[in-house]
Amino acid sequence: MNFTTIHHQIALTFLSGIGSRRARVIVSHFNDLEAFFTEKRLNLAKIPGIPADFVSMKLRLNALTEADKVIRELDRIGGETVFFTEKNYPRRLKQCADAPLLLYTKGNIDWNPDKLVSIVGTRHATDYGKALTQELIEGLAAQNVTIVSGMAYGIDIHAHLEALKRNLPTWGVLGHGLSKMYPSEHRKIAERMLESGGIISEFIPSQKPEPPHFPMRNRIVAGLTDATIVVESGEKGGSLITASLASDYNRDVFAYPGDISRPFSKGCLSLIHKNQATLIRNSEDLIKSMNWEPKEQLPGQQRALFVDLNGREEKIMAVLKTKPELTLDTIGYLSSLPVSEVSSDLLSLEFKGLVRSLPGRRFQLIH
Repeated sequence: MNFTTIHHQIALTFLSGIGSRRARVIVSHFNDLEAFFTEKRLNLAKIPGIPADFVSMKLRLNALTEADKVIRELDRIGGETVFFTEKNYPRRLKQCADAPLLLYTKGNIDWNPDKLVSIVGTRHATDYGKALTQELIEGLAAQNVTIVSGMAYGIDIHAHLEALKRNLPTWGVLGHGLSKMYPSEHRKIAERMLESGGIISEFIPSQKPEPPHFPMRNRIVAGLTDATIVVESGEKGGSLITASLASDYNRDVFAYPGDISRPFSKGCLSLIHKNQATLIRNSEDLIKSMNWEPKEQLPGQQRALFVDLNGREEKIMAVLKTKPELTLDTIGYLSSLPVSEVSSDLLSLEFKGLVRSLPGRRFQLIH
């Protein structure tokens, strides 16, 4: 991608008051973002939902100037960007309505692996929580699952370290820019993650860590993955926010039970009690729930002949033919259909005897 394109993509994020939804409207009106930054203000004001005050020429020029600074910093640290219209923008995150327009990244990241989970928990991890995390990642190693977490003290950093020990790709989502590292003690671990994985942020590289940024970070942790696993958590905290966001995004949420008297079991127990998370005891439970076990060959089952399908159903059937099984979100992404419509059509296809639903919101054709 050329410098001009990246320059204008970054500049778009500097327009105060635009926000991700309005920015998407702008992108839909301009095949080339450079045209947006040179267009007359009165013409821009005609775009529905774009107030003229937000797109004055002065504001746009200032945004371009700020983008220059960001590009120089990215060059210095070896960072890159991924814009939401690009093919390699993470497909799971793209399904989320509040996904960032632009991600800043560093490392060697395969944005769309087959299996992706986030592992989160308290910053005050106990030996019990660390042991659970170790067993979980040991079990996931054979599945080649990519591990996502937030680089924080406690369960987060333990998850990254366990993934590194087993040569699993691991991504750290930051509540600050790529030029910083909070806590600073985790910088060397982040450097080790760059070989197979990396670090990710929606904030400009020079952005310092600030308290409001970490809940924002949590939505990316939740949105990037197929499932979120809460290992240990108090009654309040970022892990519970991440779990709630994952549920809102229609992703699977799991939690480990613990001693009811332990303060850092209370958050997990609350999620399970309220049916906001599925109880797991070990990695085997998670693998079964996500339907990641090797499948036995089922006896062939004659598919119904001459079944009438609508256009959406035909698209979904074509997508399902490409792999043995697919998640609901992946079917929506590959068919370019809203997940809500896909869910309804899959139910219809089940009634017609063409599709089978599996645990973990996964589906396969009935052969």
